[in-house]
Order: sequence, then C-alpha cells, then structure tokens
Amino acid sequence: MEQVEYRRRARTWLEENAGARAEADPGTDGLAAARAFMAALHDAGYSGITWPKQWGGQGLTQAEERAFAAEARDFTLPTYVFSIGLGMCGPTLVDLGTDAQRARYIRPLLRGEEIWCQLFSEPGAGSDVAALQTRAVPADGGWIVNGQKVWTSVAQHADFGLLLTRTDVDVPKHQGLTMFIVDMRAPGVTIRPLTDMTGHARFNEIFFDDVQIPAESLVGEVNGGWKCAVTTLLHERLSISAEVGMSGQKDNPATFAALRKVVDTSDPLVRDQLVELHIRSRALALFNQRLAQETKAGIFPGARGSAAKLLLAELTNFSADLAVSLVGPEAVAYDDDSGGGGLAGAIALAPAMSLGGGTNEIMRNIIGDRVLGLPPEPRLDKTVPFKDLKVGTQS
Repeated sequence: MEQVEYRRRARTWLEENAGARAEADPGTDGLAAARAFMAALHDAGYSGITWPKQWGGQGLTQAEERAFAAEARDFTLPTYVFSIGLGMCGPTLVDLGTDAQRARYIRPLLRGEEIWCQLFSEPGAGSDVAALQTRAVPADGGWIVNGQKVWTSVAQHADFGLLLTRTDVDVPKHQGLTMFIVDMRAPGVTIRPLTDMTGHARFNEIFFDDVQIPAESLVGEVNGGWKCAVTTLLHERLSISAEVGMSGQKDNPATFAALRKVVDTSDPLVRDQLVELHIRSRALALFNQRLAQETKAGIFPGARGSAAKLLLAELTNFSADLAVSLVGPEAVAYDDDSGGGGLAGAIALAPAMSLGGGTNEIMRNIIGDRVLGLPPEPRLDKTVPFKDLKVGTQS
C-alpha cells in the first residue's frame, strides 16, 4: 500500500506541475523555467530519489524511483539540460568526490541551480579516451589547463564540468590522466556550439587557454583519472540507456506508443513489427532495472553497462528504420512545429546513439573482452609512455 500511495502522490504532483517541453537547447526563458521545475521537483521529494540524504538526495529505494519513473513516462519534463549532471557527473562525485565536494555540489545539482557537462572527447581522442592530450600542469595553489574538448552536450548552459586531463606523459596513456571539476565560466574557457543535421546545437567544442583550476577541484587522485573516467563512463552508459534525464520517450515519435497511433494496425504484418519493437523496448527496460537494482545493492555492473548502451543504440536505429518502413515518405517530411522535426528529426538523430557514449564497435569489444571472456585485440600502446606514441593529432 505504501508504494501505491507513493505513486498516487507522484501522479498528482506531476499532473499539477509537469508539461513544459523538454528541449536540447531551451533558451534563456526555457532554461529559467527548467531550473524552477527542478527546484520544485527536488523540494517535492522527486529529484535524487535514491541519492544519499546527507548530500541532498531523498535517501529512498529503487522501488520509489521505479514508481516515480513509471508515472513520469506520461509527462514531458523539461529536464534534458540537467541529464549530464544527474546521470554522470553527480553519481561520479557521490562515488569518488570528497565530502567537501559532495556538500558543495550535489544539492545544487539536484535542485537545478547548477548545470553540469562532461569533458572527455577530443578531436584526436573519441572512442580512445585515454589518448586525450589536454594538459594540466601544476601551478601555485592548483593547476593550469590547456587543450580542447569536443562533442560536449549542454556545455553552453553548464556552470561546471568534469574535466579529464593528461598530467604525466612519461607513463603509459591510461596511467597519466587526472580528473578535475572545472568552472565553465572561468577565464580562458571558450565554448563554441556545433550544429547537427537537425539544425539544433546539441553539442559544443570547448577550448582551454591557461585555465586555472584550484587544488581542491581534484577528483580522486593525481594520475588516477582513468579510474574516475571508467566510473563516469559506466554511469553514462547506464543513464543513456535508462534515460536518467527523465524527459522519457513521451514525445519521441518513433516509439511503439507513438507509431501505433499513425499506422494501420489492422494489418497483421504491421502488428508483428510493432510487437517486435515493444518486446525490444520492454526487454531493455527490464535489463536496465536489473542493473540499477544491482548497483544500489553494491554489485558493480561493470561492462554490462556497455551492453545496455549497445542495446539502446540498436533499438533506436531499429525504431527509426521501422518508422520509415511503416509511415513511408511522410516520415522524412520535416515539421519545425513538432519540436525537432517530428519523425524526420528522430530519424536524423538515430545514428548519433551509435556514436555518443562510445561507438557500437567499442561497446562490442568491451562486451566480448570483459563479459564473454574472448581474447582481447592486440594492444601495444598500453605499455608505451604516452610521449612516445603517435596518437590523434600528436605528431
């Protein structure tokens, strides 16, 4: 009965407070409304449901989180801009941050007062994150950072970011990385939006020119950044797959629920294809639920998080292909009034899921190596000092 009552209260609150469109780039007015919504969401007890209470979370269980998520599916929540912080940066700080960092950053993150981004990828280090070249060198009271990051979501709105840098070139590439919290408005930080094929600027490139980072912004240990990165990437793959941003699939025109409304369901062949889409979606949801339960129970999902991300990428492309097959030429008729182009926008964005957060090929390599126990591909660069490698843009 407690769960029934919890869901009833959550439903009532959502009916009274939800409804704003979830947008990748909400603009000034939309951003203010999104921040206000997140603050209200937290104050009502629905942001950070399973996060530690001492740092600003609700301290509840997976049962409450699943109950809220089940009700939230019927609503559009303006939370996309907070998804990186909620799904990746915040959980990393909970796992690896100092008590001072948790006390300073977690509560404002959960209330939408501060927006976060993740600064890993570079022009010469995408899927091979450990090949990054952004340098951090010691300075009085902290560090000086120079370099470039790219494909960074919501950086144009971010207050802070988790920045992965190289701090030692005399050791193999995985051993010379360090993670910091960086103020995205610090002198020397330049953010330039990148427009994708839908016409929206969902990503950014960021330049760091003699950016000063205080010593207390170190996350984990100096040259221990790879462990921090693995933790963040695990949370990233789980959150991408589970859609931690909470805006959900309600407005996605390529889902089972959306497609069944616009196609001829009297055709048995169409019904068979829709059933296949539903089965794949439900199987992924149940797999994500299991991983979330294990994580909260202290069981590290490890490389199975890569399996969840791969399954979502394949599901996204399958649903886009199915939409084109069932709807026909009208599927690619762009409609700007639909909030991103309707089906055309969903189809254009589908391939990105096979790239962002690690390519499908990288995910399969990880699964084969760390889940199935297959022989890994030969890697000669794991034992060579980084300064002796020819990687990315390094000559």
